[in-house]
Amino acid sequence: MQNLPENMSAIAISEPGGPEVLKPETRPMPEIDSHEILVRVVAAGVNRPDVLQRKGAYPPPKGASDLPGLEVAGEVVACGAEVQRHKVGDMVTALAPGGGYATFCKVPGGHALPIPKGLSMVEAAALPETFFTVWTNVFDRCGLSSGERFLVHGGTSGIGTTAIQLAKAFGAEVFTTVGSDEKAEAVRKLGADHVINYRNQAFEKAVLELTDGQGVDVILDMVGGDYVERNWKAAAVEGRICQIATLNGIAENVNFSRLMVKRLTHTGSTLRPRSDAFKTAIAESLEEKVWPLIESGEVGPVMDSTFPFSQASEAHKRMESSGHIGKIVLTME
Repeated sequence: MQNLPENMSAIAISEPGGPEVLKPETRPMPEIDSHEILVRVVAAGVNRPDVLQRKGAYPPPKGASDLPGLEVAGEVVACGAEVQRHKVGDMVTALAPGGGYATFCKVPGGHALPIPKGLSMVEAAALPETFFTVWTNVFDRCGLSSGERFLVHGGTSGIGTTAIQLAKAFGAEVFTTVGSDEKAEAVRKLGADHVINYRNQAFEKAVLELTDGQGVDVILDMVGGDYVERNWKAAAVEGRICQIATLNGIAENVNFSRLMVKRLTHTGSTLRPRSDAFKTAIAESLEEKVWPLIESGEVGPVMDSTFPFSQASEAHKRMESSGHIGKIVLTME
């Protein structure tokens, strides 16, 4: 173990509210368990769940840090007794249950992966949250396979840019929705086959027109609200829809007959509360099946912007503006 300080710098949520409630604090160093590692943070990704937690709408799971931040990249500075995969001095990127907005962050050893060759630490910090989420929901949960049609909403979000690239890399025909011509151009460069500007046309009608009425096989949705039934209209017979957020609120008074007639599967999940073992299994799949694609340059993080840790509130403003294309990352000064 390295000689470590007793305290660390962190960005905490002083009270539920807007970006201005993110305040610098001094905190005691995290104490790791036997299965955990301690990472000296070089960069941390910013994600929608951080914004929801800041607003008081997404409390951390039991035992997790109350600090925001679900993904980090940095140097391993301490390892628990049961950790075999990593050693002090390793450079890793890791999925965290919380606590990423700090100079040090503890994570389960199984949730950390080596930095893919060719990526900077800042780019590596943009990987875990979206790649873990897309892999488990699109490929494990919904079983997207080569030759199928796939639709992801919000194509320029961190989730969207990741889903487009992975679906394309594994042989799917990719559809996505965006809100501007600039964003449409960006997702086409990532490999999207069909881009629908939801401000100009109803996506469900566009999907059916583009597929001669057949629809798409798998849909990844973060919107919710009236998109639930519209997704059912856009889905193919035996289609699978996965709900990972409800940014437009919950759906009410949906017509379940459409679900029945098409024999649809509408599932959903949240990643943060899942077990350490579950997340470790995702990490192992990513290292085997996706890390080689990153190292070859076939897929990778799409970077929107970086902010120093002290400007976390500005990073949240950027996230909430919905103007970003790809990932927003905090960097340690």
